[in-house]
Amino acid sequence: MSNTEIVVVGAGVAGLSAALAVAGTGHDVTLVTKAGLVESNTYHAQGGIAAAIFSDDDPKLHAADTMAAGHGLCDPKAVDILTREGAERVREFAAAGVHFDRDAQGHMLRGLEAAHSRARVVHAGGDATGKVLELDVSAMVRKNPRIHIIENAFLKDLIVRDGHIAGVRLLIDGQDKDLAAGRVILATGGAGRMYPYTTNPPVSTADGLAAAWRAGAQVADLEFYQFHPTAMAVGEHFLVSEAVRGEGAVLLDEHGHRYMKDIDPRAELAPRDVVARENFRVMQTQGGKPVMLDVSPMTRENPDLASFLAHRFPTIDAYTRSLGFDWSKELIPVAPAAHYYMGGIRTDLDARTSIPGLYAAGECARTGVMGSNRLASNSLLEGLVYGRRAGLAAVADGDDAVWAPEPFLNSATGAVFDHAPIALAAPATTAAADDTAADKVWDRTRIQNTMWHGVGVLRDEAGLKTAIAELGQGLAAANAQADINADGAASSVEALENRNMLTVGYVAATAALARTESRGAHARTDYSEPVDNWAHSVAYIKD
Repeated sequence: MSNTEIVVVGAGVAGLSAALAVAGTGHDVTLVTKAGLVESNTYHAQGGIAAAIFSDDDPKLHAADTMAAGHGLCDPKAVDILTREGAERVREFAAAGVHFDRDAQGHMLRGLEAAHSRARVVHAGGDATGKVLELDVSAMVRKNPRIHIIENAFLKDLIVRDGHIAGVRLLIDGQDKDLAAGRVILATGGAGRMYPYTTNPPVSTADGLAAAWRAGAQVADLEFYQFHPTAMAVGEHFLVSEAVRGEGAVLLDEHGHRYMKDIDPRAELAPRDVVARENFRVMQTQGGKPVMLDVSPMTRENPDLASFLAHRFPTIDAYTRSLGFDWSKELIPVAPAAHYYMGGIRTDLDARTSIPGLYAAGECARTGVMGSNRLASNSLLEGLVYGRRAGLAAVADGDDAVWAPEPFLNSATGAVFDHAPIALAAPATTAAADDTAADKVWDRTRIQNTMWHGVGVLRDEAGLKTAIAELGQGLAAANAQADINADGAASSVEALENRNMLTVGYVAATAALARTESRGAHARTDYSEPVDNWAHSVAYIKD
């Protein structure tokens, strides 16, 4: 490769892995992050990293579990890469000094999580895996002289010339700055702040996904948003990790009935979409009151339950106690919350997008490994694997490299999907001179409430059509305001974030309306059964 500039946007595990991969080949790379280097979804991840690194396990078993959780929409080749290379990456980072939890003999500890057939989830810092991983790997990045870091820089848009990526437009200290690049790797994370109930940090506002959409990149599977079954129903909707149920905690309704045993033979360890939907339904029957999580069954293996919880789940323990709960002695209220986006920018197996020179990895990407429902603790693993692949491809590809996507297959039947892609035009904007546009611009609360009620845990045709119409109006106003500000007025970061979330919400609602079935995290009350020949929802901007 020539001395083409490479820019990585995002500093979660995918972005860090991409930057390290580029630097490892002897090339310089610029790493751009919206906030400080360590503020990302990775930093807040609790559950762990799934990896088939133990003697009773195999990547093929991990792949089978991943495929089952994805309900027919995983790409088998992508999943094979995830589980094989994922085991290698975890071993590599453990050897490099990432502080995974170990026993007295130095062996890595592991836990069982929902829908896994083996105990294969490794942790660091108990329930602070993402934090430890982010701190340890970002330290490696800071020490690498070939990685140049720009913090507190907001991605406004991608720069595309003659159909090829040419750089990024950043907002730094209220001023636009164009950064030239022949390769851009988006690792900008998710979109959880589209919803009022979310486990995501404030930075998760769909920035890279929306920028890629505006630039003309294909996106896919945006109707599949995973709602975590158990976030605290009070306070900041703090995530109560899957691993808590893996250790034996159970869910109870307001009458003390353990209802998940009636729904699925795996009970609380059923896939997240199953548990989240049932929690939501139970809450509806209770007039919106949260369901309760009971950790007392853990006492059988851990007589000193308070000490066990403080050691195994120190972050959750501290947070619940800060709210006045002693969860070793009492039930805690939980509810579903927006957690992880399975859909995203469509990529091939080396993270290439449909725009030459543009790559995507991590939660903003649709690599093919998540299908319609993410298997617990596969997200950090995906970032490690596909972030590295993106970095290596960005170095190896010439300027004439083209996207080489695999055809979408139904992994259950092997048939090629033949549904037409969804061609969408962005909602029409008013003229740039319309000085009333600012009055029409939505605030964050309106976006979140519209998404929650229309494109939330349970969906139907009427609610989705209403959401599309309303989100379309909000997006048109946001686009009009952006046109006005293009003449020199400064846009606030919050206004730009809101436009990004309106963009992605509008496309997601449209895809959800088109998918007239229920599958994985996409649940339609008016189409409650899956349809075997349903395609992925590929969307692109209509010319």
